Amino acid sequence: MDKDNRDDFTFAKLSDLKLPVTFRISQLEGTRHPKSLSELLDNPELRFHGAQSSTPSGLYITCQLVADNKPLTIPFRTSFKAFKNSYTWNEWITLPIRYCDLPLSSQVTFTVWDIGGPRNALPVGGTTFKLFGKKWTLRRGKHRLLLWTDREADGSMESTTPSKLGTRDEMGRLEKMVKKYERGDLPKSDWLDKMAFRKMEEIHAAETEKSENMFLYIDLPRFDFPVIFSEPEAVNLPSTSTATPTTAQALTAPVLPSSFSTDPHMWAIIDPELARENPVEDKHRRLVRSHRSSPYDRELKPNAKIRDELGEILNYAPSQPLNSEEKDLIWKFRFYLARDKRGLTKFLKSVTWRDQSEVKQAVEELLPMWTEVDTDDALELLGPGTVDSRVRAFAVKQLSRADDEELLLYLLQLVQALKFESAASDQRSTRSTTSAISYDDSGLTDFLIARGVQNHILGNRLYWYLMVEVALEDRIVAKMYGRVVFKFLSKILESENGSERRELMRRQGILVETLGKRAKEIRTSKDPRPKKIEKLRSFINDSKNGLINIPPLPLPLNARIEIVGINAEKSSVFKSNLYPFLLYFQCSNGTEFPVIFKDGDDMRQDQLVIQLFTLMDQLLRKENLDLKLSPYDVLATGPLQGMAQFIPSKTIAAIVSEHGTLLNYLRANNPDEGSVGTYSVEPSVIDTFVRSCAGYCVVTYLLGVGDRHLDNLLLAPDGHFFHVDFGYILGRDPKPFPPPVKVCKEMVDGMGGAQSTHYARFKNFCFTAFTILRKSANLILNLVALMVDANIPDIKHRDVHEQIQEKFRLDLTEEEAIKHFEALLNETSYFTVVLDRIHDLAQYWRS
Repeated sequence: MDKDNRDDFTFAKLSDLKLPVTFRISQLEGTRHPKSLSELLDNPELRFHGAQSSTPSGLYITCQLVADNKPLTIPFRTSFKAFKNSYTWNEWITLPIRYCDLPLSSQVTFTVWDIGGPRNALPVGGTTFKLFGKKWTLRRGKHRLLLWTDREADGSMESTTPSKLGTRDEMGRLEKMVKKYERGDLPKSDWLDKMAFRKMEEIHAAETEKSENMFLYIDLPRFDFPVIFSEPEAVNLPSTSTATPTTAQALTAPVLPSSFSTDPHMWAIIDPELARENPVEDKHRRLVRSHRSSPYDRELKPNAKIRDELGEILNYAPSQPLNSEEKDLIWKFRFYLARDKRGLTKFLKSVTWRDQSEVKQAVEELLPMWTEVDTDDALELLGPGTVDSRVRAFAVKQLSRADDEELLLYLLQLVQALKFESAASDQRSTRSTTSAISYDDSGLTDFLIARGVQNHILGNRLYWYLMVEVALEDRIVAKMYGRVVFKFLSKILESENGSERRELMRRQGILVETLGKRAKEIRTSKDPRPKKIEKLRSFINDSKNGLINIPPLPLPLNARIEIVGINAEKSSVFKSNLYPFLLYFQCSNGTEFPVIFKDGDDMRQDQLVIQLFTLMDQLLRKENLDLKLSPYDVLATGPLQGMAQFIPSKTIAAIVSEHGTLLNYLRANNPDEGSVGTYSVEPSVIDTFVRSCAGYCVVTYLLGVGDRHLDNLLLAPDGHFFHVDFGYILGRDPKPFPPPVKVCKEMVDGMGGAQSTHYARFKNFCFTAFTILRKSANLILNLVALMVDANIPDIKHRDVHEQIQEKFRLDLTEEEAIKHFEALLNETSYFTVVLDRIHDLAQYWRS
C-alpha cells in the first residue's frame, strides 16, 4: 500500500461490520413440470398441488443460517403471497446475527414449499448458498441459486444441494459479465448497453424455456468494498497468574507444528508492562517540558506556522485524542494559549496527571489565570475523563454564568455528570481514568441544588430527573442520587415557602403514582379498548381518587402550567400495544393541556432526543432562523414510565387514507381561494409546513433517528410537521438500507413537488440549518457524551461521538458541507434515484 495514501483502503474487515445479516429473496424462475399420470394414480393427493395447475400457486420459502453442521438461527419464512403470473417475493430477510459474528463456513439454506392441503407442505426444491467465496470474501450483489427439485435444502458442510455447479450455462456466463459491468470492470457505452441488455433478455427467455432447471434469485447488500473474513482481535488482558506449568503438564503438552507456533495471530503474548509509560519517552517528555517555568516560557509566542498548527489542534472534536508531539506543542505555548477560551480542554489533555509538579503548575497557576471558557467546553470538563475536582470546580464556576433558561437545556446532562464526581461516589464510573488526583468536592451538587431552590421551574425538573435515577436497579448509583435528593429537599425546606413547595412535590409524586398504577392495570387487563376507555373515565370521575378536582398543582411535565383537574369525558386510551392514556388536564387559567401518560415504556431516550431538538431549535433561533419545530415536552417519571405533551395532529398515514394528500388536508383546514402559488391554502400554513419539514429533516439526520414510517410522522392542521417515537437513534434502524435524510414522497408532494419553488426553499432552509448547527457541533457532542452512562439503550456501550461526528462532517468547509448535505437529499429524493433504490425507499416508508 502506498505510504502517502494510507487511508485509501481497498477492502474492509468483516470484524468491523456490526450490521445484521440481511438479504432479499427476489424470485423463482424455471418451469414446474406436472406429475405424470401414473404418479397421480399412486398418490391422488398430488392433484391439488400447485404444479398441476396452469396458474402460479401459493409457495413460500424457508431459510436458515447454518455453519459447521449446526444451525445458527431458527428458520425464517417468507410471508404468504398470492402470485399473478410469476413467483416474485421481493422480500427482505434480516437475521438476528451480525456479520462480524459469522463463522467462515456460514451457509444459508433455502427451501421452497408448496401447500398441498391443511398442515401438509411439500418441498418444491432446496439449495444451499455459501456466504463466503473462495478468497474468504463476503458475497455481495445478485445471485442465481440452482434449486434441487423435490427435496429440502441440505445444510451440512458437504451439502448435497449446492447452489452452484461446475457446469456453466449461457445464462450463468452472461450474469457473470453483468456483475463485472455493475462493478465498473467493463466499459459503459449507452447505445451498445441497451442493445446488449435487450439481446440478453431474449437469451434469458429462450434459456428458461429449454432449461430443465429451476433457479432462485437473491440479492445481497452491495458494500462499497470487498469484505474480507477476519475474526475480532483478542483483547490483551493483564495476566492474573504467574505460575509456571508443572512438569506433568509440560510432559503432556502436545507438540505443535512449526507453522502453529510462528503464526502471530494465533498466540497473544501478554506484556505486563504494556500499560506503563515507555521510560525513554517519559524522559524525553520531561526534558521537553523542563519544569523550570522560566520567564522565557511565559513570554513565548508562536510564529505564523506554529500558530496555524495550534489553530488546527484547537479545532479538533472533543473525542479526538492528541498525540505526544501535539501535547508537547500545547504545553510549550501554554501561557500564550491561556488567553484562548478554546485552548483549556486541549491543554488539560496535554497535562501528565501522574507528574505532581506538572499538575501543580497546571491547576494552581494556569487554571486560575485562564480566560472564561464556553459552555460546551465546561460540559466536556464535567465528563468522566476529568478526575481532578479542582478542574471540575472551574467548570462549575463557568456554568454558573448561564441563566436559568440555558441551564434548563443542559440540566439532564448535568444530573448525569454527578456520577463522575469523586466525592459523590466511591465506586467511580467504569469509563473514568484511574489516576484521580484530588478528592475534594467540585461543588456541582451544591450548584444544581442552589439553582433549583432559586427557580421553581428548574427545581421541578431537577426533582424528577433525580427521582428517575433513585428508582434505578443499580443500587450504588441510586443511593448516591438519594443523598442528593435528601440534600435538595432539605434546602427547599429552609427556603421561603419551603414547606409549601415540598408539599407540592409530594402531591406531584402521588398524582404520578396514582396514574401509574391505573395505567398498569388497564394495560395488562384483557378488556377490549372501549371497555378500557370506560374504566379510565369512571376512575377519573370517582371523587375519592382526587383527579376530577385537584387543588392547584404545577404539572410535573411542565411546572409553568398549573392544573386543577382532569376532563374525564375527553380523556381516552390509545390503540397502541401499551395502551397509553390521553389525559386532558384542566388548567387554572381556564385552558386545557392534553398529555399522554405511558406505563411500561422507557421514555428516557425520547426525553433526551426532545431535549436535543429543543437545544437545536434555540441555536437556530439565536441566528434568527425559525424553523417552526415543535419540541413537545417529555418527562420520564420512572425507568419504565413517563408523560409527553400531546399536540392535536394526524399521522401522515391517516391523512393519506382520509384526504389523499397532505395538501388536501391543509386545504380542508385552512382554505384560501385567492392565494397565488400556495395551492388554495393559506400562505402562512404552507410556509410553516416547509420550514418544519426542513427543521426536522436536519435534526433527525444529525441524531440519526431511525425506524421512520408514515405512522410516526405527524402534521397539525396549522402546517406544523413533526416526528414522534424515538426508539431508534444514532444510526440504529430495524429496517435495511435506511435513507440518511428522512424525506418521504408525501412531504415533497405537500410542497407541490420537487420542481416547485417551495421545495427549493425547503432545501435552502435545510442547508442554512445544517450550517448553523455545525458551528455548535462540540456542544451537541459533549451533551450526548455525558449521557453514555445514563442506561439509555441506543447510547449504552456505543461510540456515540463517532456516530454524531460523522454526521457533522467537520472535516469539510462550509461550502463542501452544503454540497454533501445536498447529495444526501438527492439520494433520498424519489426524482433523482434509480428504480431499484426507489423500491428500497418505498419499502422503508411502509410501517
